[in-house]
Formats: sequence, C-alpha cells, structure tokens
Amino acid sequence: MQGDDADKPAPKSNEKTPEKAPEKNAVRRVKPSSVVAITGPSSFLGSNLIGLLEEDSRTTRIVALGTEPPKTAQKKTRFYQIDFTEPSAETKIAEILAAERAETLVHLAFPSSPSHAQAWAHELESVGTMHLLVAARQAGIRKLVQWSHTMLYGADPTNPNFLSENRPLRADVLEPFFADKIEAEREAARFGQRSPGSVVTILRTAPILGPTVTNFLTRYLSRKLVPTMLGFDPLLQFVHEVDAIAAFKLAMDRDVPGTFNIVAEGVLPLSTVIKLAGRVDIPIPHPIAERANGLLWMAQLSEAPTAFLKYLRFLCVADGDHARERMRFEPAYTTREALMDFIHAQRLREVRLLQEAPR
Repeated sequence: MQGDDADKPAPKSNEKTPEKAPEKNAVRRVKPSSVVAITGPSSFLGSNLIGLLEEDSRTTRIVALGTEPPKTAQKKTRFYQIDFTEPSAETKIAEILAAERAETLVHLAFPSSPSHAQAWAHELESVGTMHLLVAARQAGIRKLVQWSHTMLYGADPTNPNFLSENRPLRADVLEPFFADKIEAEREAARFGQRSPGSVVTILRTAPILGPTVTNFLTRYLSRKLVPTMLGFDPLLQFVHEVDAIAAFKLAMDRDVPGTFNIVAEGVLPLSTVIKLAGRVDIPIPHPIAERANGLLWMAQLSEAPTAFLKYLRFLCVADGDHARERMRFEPAYTTREALMDFIHAQRLREVRLLQEAPR
C-alpha cells in the first residue's frame, strides 16, 4: 500500500456499527493485586514493570519467575529461578504461586525477536506457557495478563486499513516466532475457560519502539543501508515503549477481560520511516530478497527470517479503539513521536554520547 508522509490514521470505513448494550465483562476499577507474579522478569517489559511495582504502595510483593533476576528488583521482589522448559516446571510454579498467595500473573516470558534456537523458543513459549497456566489454575490465580503482538494478524494485500481484535490471526504459522505466540494465546483462552471467575487480558502490542528498547525492529532501523522491497511502501505503526509499559500497568490495576490492540495513533510509510531515521533504503525485488535473506538468516547476519519480509510489502495496521473504549488506554506518543524518540537516542549512541541499549 503506497502512502505519503502522514502521521495520521488511515481512513476508516464510513459504515456505522449499531450501539451495543453494556457488556457483562465491562471494565471494573478494582483494588490492585497486592501480590503480583511476573514471568520474564529480566526482559525489557518485565524489568520496567517490576520497577513500577516496587514504587507502587498498593503492591506488597512481587514474585519474579525466570532464569535471570531483574536489575530493578528491590525489597518487594522475590526471585525464583525457574526454567519453563523443564518437565518439573509446572509443579514448582504451582507451589511457588500458592505459597506466595499470588493473585495476578503477568506472562511476559516471550522472546521479543526471532531466535535461531527454534526448539528452545518453542519449548519456552508454547510448552512453557502450557506448564505455567496449568500451574496458575492449580494455584487459583484470579487474573492473567499476557503479552502478544499485532503482527500475528499477518501482513496481507487483502487486509483492511485497520485490523480489529476479532480478525483472525493469519501470520505465517510455518514461522515459529508467530506459531508459538498464536499457540500461547490459545493456552490463555483455555485457562479462562477452565478457570471460572478469572480475568484474562491479552495485550497485542504493535512493534515497540523507543530510546531504550532493543529488538529486531530497532536493529533493522539501525542499519546504514536498509533493505526494502522494490515497488512496495507499506504503512507502518508502532507503540512507544512507555505506552506499552503503561498499558500493562493499566491491565494490572483494573479488571479488563478480553484481547486489546495496544498501538500508537497514526501511521507512516516505510519510506518515510527510513528517511526520518537518516538511513538509505536499498530496494530489492522480493524474490531475490527472499533467497538472500534466507542465506543471511542462516548465517545469523539478518535481524529476522524470511517470513518477516511480507511486512515490508503489505499492510498490517491494528485498530486501537477497543483499548481506548474498554481499557481507557490513551497512548502518550504517536507513531511518529515513538520513531523520533528512538532516532534521537540512536544518534546519541552513534556518537557515543549514550550507552547501547541492553539486549
């Protein structure tokens, strides 16, 4: 889909939807859980959320479950070294959650970028999520907040301008990065079905961008020469790292059952993103790009496998209205502002005035 430099929403359909009756699962302001368990505590989202909860007087204890302790841990945090891929993980997690009397579980133990260790990633995301949620059900967890991605909708030439939460997930399931996350969402749905009275919230974030986060997107935009697909200029959408963290905190503080797209306002053509970043785009015919990227990925010289090249050709932009209406989530940064915040920090890093973002 072609586009000019325009940091504004693409036009939506003029069709009006009839007003709905109040939903049974409407947002309820509740007293924030006093004991919160977080997986992936050393990840970008995990460490930042733990830092917020350490300062929140309404949270009495944080239970960090993972292989590495978070650097933001202070007096409230209790770290338990757990490998979710181990067969015994389920029993250990159930015992810990029950002993700590955890009420809310925030599941963030997902790689933010594609991994060459595909077997390990599958065990962590798909099998590990199954172990975790069976344990959570046994321990009587009341609320589950789980991370997911808008990229799971898939990039496709038939996509509408904005993809709502009820659209099917059509990302390439032959790519493990997508398939494992889709399966993890199904596990979360099963947890909700088998745990009457529980609150299950899934937050599908747009690609996260900002001054401190590191992922496949930030590495792609940090190249001096940025490969693009000849003849294609898709509209892109991001979410600022601060807004992503705020959305998770909001879901923890309120009962907001359902699935929500967490996105910034506005879209930008890929060509504009590259221009604003001060990079040079290298248009490549997509059949050649696919073959070349396959070899580069095998040699660990590419940020992402070949399935990601579709996102350089076709539209995959999500609708954030549901999160605004139900969660009362209002992003502080637009797509352009998230990009510019990343660019300014990257330029400082390039002249060694700012430390490299942690991986």
